Amino acid sequence: MLDIQIAGGAGKGRAGKAGGTERGPERGGPPAVAAVTLGIFTVMTAELLPVGLLTPAAADLAVSEGTAALMVTVPGLVAALAAPLVTVRAAGADRRALLVGLLLLAAAANLVSALAGHLAVVLAARVLLGIAIGGFWALAGGLAPRLVPAGAVGRATAVIFGGVSAASVLGVPAGTLLTERAGWRWAFAVTGLLALLAAAALRTLLPRLPGRGAGTGAEPSPTSPATRSGTLLALPRRNRRVRAGLLLTLALVTGHFLAYSFVRPLLADRSGISGSLLGALLLGYGVAGVAGNFLAGSRAARSPGRTLAVIAAALGTVLLAGFLLGGSAIAGAGLLLLWGLAYGGVSVALQSWFMAAAPDDVETATGLNVSVFCLAIALGALLGGFLVDAYSLGTVLLAGAALTLAAFPVAVLSGRNDPS
Repeated sequence: MLDIQIAGGAGKGRAGKAGGTERGPERGGPPAVAAVTLGIFTVMTAELLPVGLLTPAAADLAVSEGTAALMVTVPGLVAALAAPLVTVRAAGADRRALLVGLLLLAAAANLVSALAGHLAVVLAARVLLGIAIGGFWALAGGLAPRLVPAGAVGRATAVIFGGVSAASVLGVPAGTLLTERAGWRWAFAVTGLLALLAAAALRTLLPRLPGRGAGTGAEPSPTSPATRSGTLLALPRRNRRVRAGLLLTLALVTGHFLAYSFVRPLLADRSGISGSLLGALLLGYGVAGVAGNFLAGSRAARSPGRTLAVIAAALGTVLLAGFLLGGSAIAGAGLLLLWGLAYGGVSVALQSWFMAAAPDDVETATGLNVSVFCLAIALGALLGGFLVDAYSLGTVLLAGAALTLAAFPVAVLSGRNDPS
């Protein structure tokens, strides 16, 4: 599956100076990329899991669906804070040890959620999950250049971020099906066990990855930019493309999750789709998302702005069509698949944007992107909950369409700076 050559030898590939000594590339290759992908898949499955079990969990915990959506909002808000803070505070730490520890935290959070008898306990556990999500994604998102040779970085990045789409393919649908058969608590429990498995895979397959100074390949010093919190604010201030990328992330992801957080009741109440057909359609959504991820991956590596413009136009059009035409089962099913295809390329396209915008400070740029991404997930679920409780389900589709279409002109103008 992973056609990525392993860089071998101390004198090949990227090298840096650490204390005056030449450093060769870290080993790892396809097995390490696969382990990181499993980790991304696991934390994203854990974050999005309530999407597939919102209705039964809300009923069991005696809260409204809008209130139950806090299970998505809370970890998103916490992850938004955790992502940049982890990259700053853990600048010199071994990335493998950090990633394993964060997955163990995710495992504990999911197992507590499975046993919780009150929404407050679930939300407390989801706070811990938010720390794991933000820290893991921020550290893992920029690892491809340290695991594979330069020529394979684009493909490896697409594979790693394919874990995000795979969370929709297997995670959310599997959670939905498991909820239908065994209850929503088992969905949390199985996700916790998966996090333990992913932690073991990373501990076994990932090489030691010492922290680096920003862009130098060297071990960070106490005065390195990677260790100073001011770097987080300085980078978007001095880099216009980073600022534009953060705006794109906010618009696209908030718009998507305004609607996607309520995909189950949308399909059931507006399109008349429920039961096993709902799980099958969510699986189809995820398959379309993976296809969108890899379709966008290679193109985004060359032209991230233009790729994001296409994604914004497609995603906004699908959500608007869902508001206008999604009242039947056939229309709802078809639009859901197009929705998955359109959104599938968002994560890899945004990561390609930030890698191109700040090539000498990828980890800081990735941390900022993850922070805004997770904040946007939380905002989408929160605003969607307000709209659903105050108005109707259909309003989340209209609001989501407005936000994602607003990203189109930003991406078009930024695309002028893409390489030809």
